[in-house]
This record gives sequence, C-alpha cells and structure tokens, in this order.
Amino acid sequence: MSTLTLDLLDRLVAFPTVSRDPNRDLIDFVASFLAERGIESQLIATPDGRKANLLATLGPKDRPGIMLSGHTDVVPVDGQAWSSEPFRMGVRDGRAYGRGTADMKGFVAAALALVDRAVGAKLRTPLQLALSYDEEIGCVGVRSMIEEMSGRTWQPRFCIVGEPTSMRVALGHKGKLAARACARGVAAHSALAPHGLNAIHLACDFVDRLRFRQAELATGGRKDADYDVPYTTIHVGRIGGGTALNIVPEQCTLDFEIRNVAADDAADILERLRRDADAIVARETTRFECAAIDIETVNAYPALDTSPDSEVVAFAKALVEDERTFKVAYGTEGGLFQANLAIPTVVCGPGSMDQGHRPDEFVALDQLVGADRMMDRLLAKLLV
Repeated sequence: MSTLTLDLLDRLVAFPTVSRDPNRDLIDFVASFLAERGIESQLIATPDGRKANLLATLGPKDRPGIMLSGHTDVVPVDGQAWSSEPFRMGVRDGRAYGRGTADMKGFVAAALALVDRAVGAKLRTPLQLALSYDEEIGCVGVRSMIEEMSGRTWQPRFCIVGEPTSMRVALGHKGKLAARACARGVAAHSALAPHGLNAIHLACDFVDRLRFRQAELATGGRKDADYDVPYTTIHVGRIGGGTALNIVPEQCTLDFEIRNVAADDAADILERLRRDADAIVARETTRFECAAIDIETVNAYPALDTSPDSEVVAFAKALVEDERTFKVAYGTEGGLFQANLAIPTVVCGPGSMDQGHRPDEFVALDQLVGADRMMDRLLAKLLV
C-alpha cells in the first residue's frame, strides 16, 4: 500500500464533512494538492459557497478520458457508540478506522495518490477526477456538476464510481424515489371523534395501500436476480401527526420511498399510488370537502444498469484481481452520470458497505492495497 494513500486518507478523515455541514475545507485541500502538482481544478459551488464539487483533468483535454468519481460527504456519528474519535483516523489490527474510511474517502485517497504518481507522465488518455457533495442525502450535489459537464464537447469515455465494493466491479444498483404524503382531515374534540376526520387514519389507509402495492411487486413484479431483494420495494420510513390525544388530528405526514429495479419505472408506481390516495379521499369528500392526501416527490435518482458485455465492464475488470461482477443494494451517483451524460459507468472501490454508516467504520488495509494496484493498472492504460 502506498504510504501517500494512507497519509491522504488520514487527512481526509480529519475533515468532518457530514452532509449537513460544509465540505469546502476538504475541497480546498484537494484543490491545493492538485495545484501543487500543476493541475487546475474547477469548483462548482453552492450559492452560499459553503459546499462545492470539484472537477479536474490530468493529461490531454481534447479527448474523452477515464473519470474517477467520489463523494466527499459522510453520514453523521450522532448517537453512535464509537470506541475512538471518528474524525481522527486510527490504524490497528490491519484496519484504518474513522468516519468515511470505507464510504468513501479510501477511494478518494487512492485516486489522489494516483494523481501524484501520474504527474509528469505523458498520458495519452486523460485522467479526470470528479468529487461531489451531499451524495448521502440523495445524490444532491452532483447534479450541478452534471449540468456543468453537459455543456462540454468531450464527455468521459468511462466512469468508475469508487463506492465500497470490496474491489469487485458492480454493474448496477436500484433507482430511488423519495416522496412525502400529507394527509388533511378535520379537527374535532376526541369525545366527538366521528364529527371530525382523522388525518392519521387517512395516512394509515394510505400505508395499507403502500403495503398492498409492495406485495404486488414482490409476487408479480419485474425481477432482477442479481440483487439480494430481486424486486422493487416500497418502504415507509417516517410518520408524524397529531398534537394531543384529545384532539382529532387534522394533519399527518409520512415519508416513503420506492427503490426500483431498472426494469420498473418509479414514476409509474408513484402514479398508481396517487390514484390509490385519491380513492381513499373520495370516500370522505361527501362529508369533508377539504379531505386530501397530497403527494410530492422529495428526491429521485435513476437506477444504474450496465451490461456485463459492455466495454466499460471489460475495462474495469482488467483493473482488479477479482473479476466477478455483481450489483449493489445501495444507490450511487453512477445512475445520474449514465442517464444524464450517457457515460458508461461501473462502481468499484475499496472496503465494504457492511462497515459503512456504523460506529467504528473501517477499511481493511489490504483493500487500500487493492485500490492502489487498481490505480497502477489504470495509469498503465492511460499511457498507451
């Protein structure tokens, strides 16, 4: 393993880039790291300047290159029982511990170490680096980067998103649509409950329809056997309503998501759920004209579905030691790169998501060794 990779990971972990907080200190560090090596960075910042994406190209700028994509934000540590400081990397028992070591600063560190090795080399194919913010809350930040990239003459030939895959090549992931349903009823004293319309009851009727649609998808929906759960899922993650026990609640809100296999259209499923909500409300509007269940889409990103026979898969398999391919359960920015910019994309990076998002997150040192080897093989390809 490159000493620089581990040193860079130590530096990156020390930036507490939880999605709710700025990432500019980390981005500015990376921009300075690149500038010291004569590489110009383009920052795509939020209007308030607290967060930014970074794009950089090493080598010729007049042709498609290989893009390494990573996000810089991490999930919170609040309420988690860590045995060590989460934002101070510790190395023990063949592992590097710290928030983001697996998801996914280990990959970012290996990519920056590759840049350091590639400086001065006569690259025939460009190496492109794309670092984003707010991936953990729905691939939010990368969208402004994609908008910026869409106006360019050249798009990357391939993209490797470095989420943790234990250094295996992942061909896809499900899409996700996050939505909020707001049920509106009529308040009343609970002693006269039938005189009101209970918004929580409306919401619960809607939850029943969500579960019915989920059962339909599980038994008769499209299947993709490459996933642990081979069908599209619908899940309610949060529900809230009411102010006091003796008041019939007039409002209730629930947050739900659809995680769809590529063969399913999440928007079509959502439309069926809207019709279900309308049918629930129609039973009440004779007595309560204001009854409603309003549904809004909060966030969505597409599935990634790369053919195992595609050129990008052959390219990526040549970079790793384990050539078995699979699909990951979690979402990535890869679906957006593929859908919006038509960039052939795979997911491959050090560590396992089994270690991500939990206390004492770690990446095994041998995974970082594997990442460095992948980067060395990539460098060799860029020179040819």
